[in-house]
Amino acid sequence: MALILIRAENQKKILNSLADIERHADLKITGKPRIVNPESADRIAQEIIKQKLRSKSKIAVIVKVKDDTTKSIVHIRKIHPPAHLMVISEEYKEFKDIERNFKSSPVLQGYYSHKKGKTKSKN
Repeated sequence: MALILIRAENQKKILNSLADIERHADLKITGKPRIVNPESADRIAQEIIKQKLRSKSKIAVIVKVKDDTTKSIVHIRKIHPPAHLMVISEEYKEFKDIERNFKSSPVLQGYYSHKKGKTKSKN
C-alpha cells in the first residue's frame, strides 16, 4: 500500500488526477480520497522535496493505492495529471501521521472509481 498526496488549484483538477491515477497509471485506489488541509499538504510536500514550492495548493487530498510504493512512483512518473502528485513512502516521517489521521479526515465528494464494475472482455 502507498499513499499519494495530490495538491491542486481546484476540485476538478483533483478529480481528473484521480481518474488519471486509475486509467493511465493503472494503480488501484482503495477506499475514498480524504481531504487534507492545503497548508499542511504544502508543508509536507516542501519537507519531502526539500525545496520551496512553486505554488501553493488551494485543495489537497490523500489517497491510498493498493500497489506498493516503488510501483506507484514508477507509474505516477509516466503520467501528466493536472495537479501535483507525490507518492509518500514509509521512509518519510510524515507517513505515519498521515496514515493515522486518514480515517478521521473528511471524504472528498464527487469521486467515484472509473474501474468499479468494469470487467475485462475475453477476446
